Amino acid sequence: MTDSNLYDRYVPANLPDGDEGEVAQLFIFNDAQMLVKLNSEHPCIPAAEDFNAVEMEFLSKQYLGKLDGYPCYCMEVAGAAAAPPGMAFQDLRSLLGLLEEEVFLLAGRAFQIVNWNRMSKFCGRCAAMTEWKQTELAKLCPGCGAVYYPRISPAVIVAVVRGDQILLAHNKNFRPKWYSVLAGFVEPGETFEACVMREIMEEVGIKVKNVRYFGSQPWPFPDSLMVGFTAEYDSGEIIVDGEEIDAAGWYGRDNLPPRPKNNTIAGRLIESVFSDIDKG
Repeated sequence: MTDSNLYDRYVPANLPDGDEGEVAQLFIFNDAQMLVKLNSEHPCIPAAEDFNAVEMEFLSKQYLGKLDGYPCYCMEVAGAAAAPPGMAFQDLRSLLGLLEEEVFLLAGRAFQIVNWNRMSKFCGRCAAMTEWKQTELAKLCPGCGAVYYPRISPAVIVAVVRGDQILLAHNKNFRPKWYSVLAGFVEPGETFEACVMREIMEEVGIKVKNVRYFGSQPWPFPDSLMVGFTAEYDSGEIIVDGEEIDAAGWYGRDNLPPRPKNNTIAGRLIESVFSDIDKG
């Protein structure tokens, strides 16, 4: 993804400001799949008017605010729900690069809210059913007053550089021969920089130095925020952990394996590293 700002086009809100009519954009999810219209060159978000003659039962509905002046809602349907004619439920990850960047970012926000609502129906302190707060994106327990906010799980993603080479690894969950930079979740008590050093050491057995912030990307699978860094090789030999990582190595621009594209922060990190190397 680029450095596009969602808020150039999107105004968040918790409550609609009037009659939303039939132009409301509906981000409808069936588990991790989102409903999209297929009757155009690229998939697009359906509007309320597309359901005038369609019977579909929604389990939840939450106002998101407005995108380009159009009201937006996130919604969830039961697992057995069928897509209306001309539409399909598609895995959200597969829509990366097909939807406009700002639309995908809002779709990610919508999915995280739907998923959080599904996982926080009851209070973790007293087990009472929670309610939506009117004044902020939060849920309130009417029994004990506890307030719950959407969970965001921070993770680091790191491009490690040694001379004119970058460290790339194959995670056991990747498809065959697909490599990327290393990543891992931040643990309690850690800074991002400390997490970078720990993850690299745990996964491939080397030490790094000069950790520098690169950028970030929301990653709604299901609730991560990827925080990107670059780091320089310091010492050690590659020894993969065998649990998450089963292969890793140093790669130059002329022998890069299949890898993420630039619509992800992983792809942007890789491209940025070689752009800097080319500049000398």
